[in-house]
Amino acid sequence: MSNKEIKEYDKNNNLVYYKGSFGLEFWYKYDKNSNLIHKKNSNGFEQWYKYDENNYRIEITQQEFKQIERRKEKQELYLNIKRSNRFELMDI
Repeated sequence: MSNKEIKEYDKNNNLVYYKGSFGLEFWYKYDKNSNLIHKKNSNGFEQWYKYDENNYRIEITQQEFKQIERRKEKQELYLNIKRSNRFELMDI
């Protein structure tokens, strides 16, 4: 076994991948504010998080996380449609 640790960071300097000296691997996902929203390791352990109005981290289930992601996607789709309609009207 290698004693070398491997770390990878995203453009916001958030740790997104870590491999420890014993071979255990970790993956991390962040929201647009660099808040940790999901982490998992190579043993299959996973955790999901959301943040309250005071930016306090709350552990949630995978199902709750998926519901939050679906709501965000619907909201983004709605905003994109609204933006395109507004721009289409400006072109007339």
